[in-house]
Amino acid sequence: MNGSEFSWSEFFHMGGYATFVWSSYGLALVMVVVNIVSPLLERKRVISRVKRAIKRDANSGQTS
Repeated sequence: MNGSEFSWSEFFHMGGYATFVWSSYGLALVMVVVNIVSPLLERKRVISRVKRAIKRDANSGQTS
């Protein structure tokens, strides 16, 4: 195969290793997304927990 005989089907087939190659790309993409989304969700949880603690402390200070 020279440069002018490019075939998309051969590219996606990956010489018989397509299952391994594309699943590796898929897993890598999933891990990148998890590494981006997970800290964002944890940040929201921590902020809401801190807000609840501040509210609780403010309410307990008013009744004393």
